[in-house]
Amino acid sequence: MVTGELKNKIDSIWDMFWTGGISNPLDVVEQMTYLMFIHDLDAVDAAKAKDSVMLDLPYTSMFEGHEQCKWSVFRDLPAAKMYELMQTEIFPFIKNLHGNKESAYSRYMSDAIFKIQTPQTLSKIVDAFDNLYSSMPVEADTKGDIYEYLLAQLNTAGVNGQFRTPRHIIRMMVELIAPKPDDTICDPACGTTGFLVGAGDYLRANYHDEIFYSKEKKDHFNNSMFYGYDFDSTMLRVGAMNMMTHGVENPNIEYRDSLSENNTDTNKYSIILANPPFKGSLDSDTVSADLLKVCKTKKTELLFLALFLRMLKVGGRCACIVPDGVLFGSSTAHKAIRKEIIAQNRLEAVISMPSGVFKPYAGVSTGILIFTKTGYGGTDNVWFYDMKADGFSLDDKRTAVAENDIPDIIKRFHAPDGEKDRQRTDQSFFVPVQEIIDNDYDLSINKYKKTEYVAVDYPPTSEIMAELNGLYKELGEVLKELGGELNG
Repeated sequence: MVTGELKNKIDSIWDMFWTGGISNPLDVVEQMTYLMFIHDLDAVDAAKAKDSVMLDLPYTSMFEGHEQCKWSVFRDLPAAKMYELMQTEIFPFIKNLHGNKESAYSRYMSDAIFKIQTPQTLSKIVDAFDNLYSSMPVEADTKGDIYEYLLAQLNTAGVNGQFRTPRHIIRMMVELIAPKPDDTICDPACGTTGFLVGAGDYLRANYHDEIFYSKEKKDHFNNSMFYGYDFDSTMLRVGAMNMMTHGVENPNIEYRDSLSENNTDTNKYSIILANPPFKGSLDSDTVSADLLKVCKTKKTELLFLALFLRMLKVGGRCACIVPDGVLFGSSTAHKAIRKEIIAQNRLEAVISMPSGVFKPYAGVSTGILIFTKTGYGGTDNVWFYDMKADGFSLDDKRTAVAENDIPDIIKRFHAPDGEKDRQRTDQSFFVPVQEIIDNDYDLSINKYKKTEYVAVDYPPTSEIMAELNGLYKELGEVLKELGGELNG
């Protein structure tokens, strides 16, 4: 979450671009993203060199023969020399960094253009980035927060329901789904690849040796584990850079409208992590016919659920964010997709999130669905959790607070035996599938949660009135004394 001093420094850099002649917000975001990428490459290269020493593996620096392209080198150069180097060496270097010219990175960087107009502006911005990085928290996902903050400054932020997912919510969903080294992971509405980056970070933290000591698994991690699709070329460019600076060499990031006939992926992925756009409706003529067979609607949030089921392998699992209306909507399409997930597959969990989670960019109420594709049913008891706090205030400021249900959600989800005796008045509980069916497949937590009313004993009315009369009498005496003092 970008707040306080960090926010002020980013805003200050934005102003430098503006006063330097770059007024288009999209250009500002792209140029800032390129500079962040250039800065991060230096750190990535140093980390890989360190890992190679620890693992006793050979490593050739990506900067070999291009040492002047390192941020730690060119940042100390005079403004004119730095500017010349950026134009003639550094920018061409990052555009051609990936050896595979067919890779996602190469495709989306091919039309990247350096637009900063003067050496003085570049020098000021480089110094400001050094200052920014020196004040960043040490968490690895801070850069992701900055990406999302920058994108939220665009006039198009929130258009078509493309609300960016907060990093801590991504991290929670990844920990709930718990990917393993042999998984194949997809986000069909990937944006800046936040979910894919989160999954990669989780795997690196929990399976580092298993992945990186195995040539086969390391190759899978770098080349065939991560898939992301989006129809926004700016997002794809940022996403490709984001994945590369997080250690994934060749992610499969593609330009694609996932709901269209052009997406033929079926039974392909073992994990889907997503926050698909909730843009209300679209032209049904552009939607894949097999999705409409499952759920005849123009609502993207319902069509994406049908898509997830099609794209998953049997046994594959999904954790996705949905607007609250998906959970209790009464239309034929709403009921059809809920029935498909519950009756034909295995719904595991419904996590209700407070509406402030997406502030200050949106105030939508959302939930998280976790389910497994089986093709034959298997839903038994569905786990519900009523999240009331996510570690940040639920107003537009989103400042850090002590109240945070996320650790409890993760702990309880992975220890289901301890949830069996929980009551409907508790924050989490199981609901038998038959009860959900009897309620027309309604998945709203309020349908099943019980409120515990505590009896309060009040004194008789006569005692309350006597106490009020006494207070009025005292007040009258005080006013009388004050009046006498004023007259005196």
